[in-house]
Amino acid sequence: MCGIAGFIDFKKKTPDEVLHKMTNIMQHRGPDGDGHFIEKTEQYIIGLGHRRLSIIDLSKAASQPMQVGCLHIIFNGEMYNYNEVRDELIAKGHQFISHSDTEVILHAYQEWDKKCLHKFVGMFAFVLYDTANKIVFCARDRAGVKPFNWYFHAGLFLFGSELKVFHQHTDFKKELNTEAVAAFMQYGYVPTPHCIFNNTHKLQPGHTLTIDLVAQKINIEKYWNVLDYYNKPKLVISLPDAINETESILERAFQYRMVADVPVGVFLSGGYDSTCVTALLQKSTTAKINTFTIGVHDKRLNEAPFAKETAAYLGTNHTEYYCTTKEALEIVPDLPFYYDEPFADSSAIPTILVSKLAREKVTVALSADAGDEIFGGYNKYDYITRGKKRINKVPAPIRKGLARIMQQIPAHTIPYFNKKPLFTTRYKKMLHLLGDESVKDMLRNMSDLYTRAELNQLFLKTPGHLSSNFENNIEVEYNDDLSYMMAIDYQTYMLDDILQKVDRASMSVSLEGREPFLDQHIIEFAAQLPSSYKLHNGIKKYILRQIVHKYVPQHMMERPKMGFGIPIADWLKQELKVFVDETTDPAFIQQQGLFNADEIKKLHTDFYNGKEQLHTKIWYLLMFQLWYKQWM
Repeated sequence: MCGIAGFIDFKKKTPDEVLHKMTNIMQHRGPDGDGHFIEKTEQYIIGLGHRRLSIIDLSKAASQPMQVGCLHIIFNGEMYNYNEVRDELIAKGHQFISHSDTEVILHAYQEWDKKCLHKFVGMFAFVLYDTANKIVFCARDRAGVKPFNWYFHAGLFLFGSELKVFHQHTDFKKELNTEAVAAFMQYGYVPTPHCIFNNTHKLQPGHTLTIDLVAQKINIEKYWNVLDYYNKPKLVISLPDAINETESILERAFQYRMVADVPVGVFLSGGYDSTCVTALLQKSTTAKINTFTIGVHDKRLNEAPFAKETAAYLGTNHTEYYCTTKEALEIVPDLPFYYDEPFADSSAIPTILVSKLAREKVTVALSADAGDEIFGGYNKYDYITRGKKRINKVPAPIRKGLARIMQQIPAHTIPYFNKKPLFTTRYKKMLHLLGDESVKDMLRNMSDLYTRAELNQLFLKTPGHLSSNFENNIEVEYNDDLSYMMAIDYQTYMLDDILQKVDRASMSVSLEGREPFLDQHIIEFAAQLPSSYKLHNGIKKYILRQIVHKYVPQHMMERPKMGFGIPIADWLKQELKVFVDETTDPAFIQQQGLFNADEIKKLHTDFYNGKEQLHTKIWYLLMFQLWYKQWM
């Protein structure tokens, strides 16, 4: 795991020290080494920069940028099956001087060109410079575990693992993309392939970007897409056989993620996903797996006792730490630096805390994300599928009449209920069900914090529409509502929220985070399983639960899903109020020139006068404003 950065300057003006600034700003991603390559030609200057966190082959032979023949590479990530690919290449006559996966990528590209990507099992973002053919080849892994941002404007191409590297180049134009700001206020993140700045993009997962250095042209191609597997016919397979095959695929994928020349651990919450990872790994070794959990002193939000019980039962080497409110709050001012694009998921705070805990003992930690998106774990899946069946039993005229009435009565105007924390959200969900919307529309609307009308009021100028993966389609013939929702979440919420959160949090403390559920073989198989094996009579993640129950008694696992909660509303009313007041001050809002000062004032007044249900909107606004102060 590392950080990569660089530039291609067709105007040939960039000084060498810019590349060093670009890598220095990412020192947290790679404290073990700093490498640079610069070449100046008649047509361009190219710079490749790398920060190294040593994981595989700790010797200097594995340092980057690395060269084999006419190929130069900088690589962020891990190629878990590199030994297998290496053996195949050796059989073809290739010779290696290191034991690194980076060198394997270079030789694989020599042998198979861009088709080498189909050989790889891993998480990666890499840039490969071919001096003979005058091209630069960039690639991102299938799920998007590793980030890749790029900018192209006025003859300058910039790229990096984090947006902050672009700020180190004096010719980078940090012009706000107002549509991206509006999208952030909707989702709490800026959806791929967009970025918060104009002329700046995220390379989509499963895509490559090739730059013709002579023609100065960019070509983007897809080499893998999760929709291709949801668009296949469902497998004809019995439930027992599906359970056994799923477990076999999971176990192989999890074992791959243990490949390292440094200590490895697992984030253990005690829920089904992290327990599955821990159980399948622990059963295969006599050595104790390292597991880590963060606890809080609020019993309503604390999963640590469950994790401890699970760890004891499985026999892991378990470490837990109870953090204080002060420790959690101290992270808030640092969030805009590490999350250098606006990001509003408050669980970034506990993720940073558990990463700090793990980093004291290991350099690599496995995070059990994506179980919900692959095996049907979110409450909304059950809510929408069951809700649609129930609502459809009500005659259409009655449904539409109720929807019209609810549209005329905003949730916040209903006495008593409007003080309940989740009432507004539930009211909105019921309105979507009654409104006879498609699942596509319902999923999109349930993902929005603001309606389009509310966004128009919030901004001084009406923001345009920003296209995203929410608009993707899958074939109706082979799929159902559950398949559609999981496929879209895999390409949106999981990609731009969950994976971004874990990457930035773990890298903030120089910890490599690995995602064992995101092995392509898992989703390629699971996408074709009957949906009833995932959401079974109202039981979410049914097939995954059956696997876990082989190793941990069901009575230990059957408890309400909690998650590490952050008391955001309380913080905003107390410790963080000074930040809210400062960033919503009318003078600052007017100077900023983005938001409607009257709407911001109303939002502020309503929240602090008792409308606690507005806390999420206040938090999103605060996260954007803190980012704005840091980077604009």
